[in-house]
Amino acid sequence: MPRLHVCSLALIGETVAKTGARSLVTLLSPGTEVERPIGIRPERHLYLALSDIVEPMPGQVLADATHLENLLAFIHAWDRAEPMVIHCFAGVSRSTAAAYIAACALNRGRDEFAIARAIRAASPTASPNPRLIALADDALRRRGRMNEAIATIGRGETCFEGTPFTLELG
Repeated sequence: MPRLHVCSLALIGETVAKTGARSLVTLLSPGTEVERPIGIRPERHLYLALSDIVEPMPGQVLADATHLENLLAFIHAWDRAEPMVIHCFAGVSRSTAAAYIAACALNRGRDEFAIARAIRAASPTASPNPRLIALADDALRRRGRMNEAIATIGRGETCFEGTPFTLELG
């Protein structure tokens, strides 16, 4: 069964090694460097440079339709033969949103609320970025259900680094 593993920047090498992942999604603020772990080929690594914000702020990069289109294209191109790791700086907001979006995009018939509850059960710190969720809700034509499901699970526990988790896609 295909799996997504969500973690912080500090844990990507360890998570890739432990899970055998061969695909990686990085969501970091512009200019933040990341060393691609051994085992991840360049063409299997998507780096999205965007800030963890929900409305425009000077000097920050707000997630937009192009970021979402690139994420969805990468997710749909994933062969699911090996796991995928998705990370952001803390493993709390951008990465949990991307994992939720991936699960919704790859499981068109799966209930948005069930996926959101699975994320909350797996990680008490998960707080999916509402801006990314809103973009995906619109693009995937979920009619507000993705937004509502994430609002229902609420903000996760406050932390400096999120609890890594695995999301089953089946």
